[in-house]
Amino acid sequence: MSNPEQEQAWLNQALAGNQQAFGRLVEVYQAPVFNLAYRMLGNPGEAEEAAQDAFLKALTRLQTYDRSHKFSTWLLSITSHQCIDRLRRRRFTWLSIEDNPALEWLASSSGRPDESALRREAGDEVRAQLDRLEPTYRLPLILRYWHDLSYAEIAGVMGITEAAVKSRLHRARLQMAEHLTKRPASAVTTAPRQSGVVQVL
Repeated sequence: MSNPEQEQAWLNQALAGNQQAFGRLVEVYQAPVFNLAYRMLGNPGEAEEAAQDAFLKALTRLQTYDRSHKFSTWLLSITSHQCIDRLRRRRFTWLSIEDNPALEWLASSSGRPDESALRREAGDEVRAQLDRLEPTYRLPLILRYWHDLSYAEIAGVMGITEAAVKSRLHRARLQMAEHLTKRPASAVTTAPRQSGVVQVL
């Protein structure tokens, strides 16, 4: 893992036209970019394509990068737009939500006979409800609970205000909680846990 000074040096070199330096940035950010794409799209092959497209777009538009913002925020913003464009071209997607810290608020474990089975059922239902959310609500949830971004960072990625981020998160959680308390767990196919390596150079 690189340090901020090293990343800044690579970024300066990439801005000067050094593609090898940009390749170093790809190595640093390929995991978070792929993970965001996978959580949004639910398909490892399509996620890798979206990540590839995001890095290629970042490379071709590198001169438009505003140094007053974090490079990671700019890159995740490009990735999120790639994913939203893909989601708009299809009806729905499956998301893997194993080990999701957001599940902690769903229910108390007291009095439950088989907690592991109940958690699997809850996980399936949460995934199904995530699938029903519009991308503009799904994205902030993923950035908040999987990528642990602050409200300000999410606002930077999405190009909206912090107040709008909080509003969308609140509405998304309410929608999911309402469905989860009113409907039984659904039987869905669990997406496999994946990791990807993106090569663009």
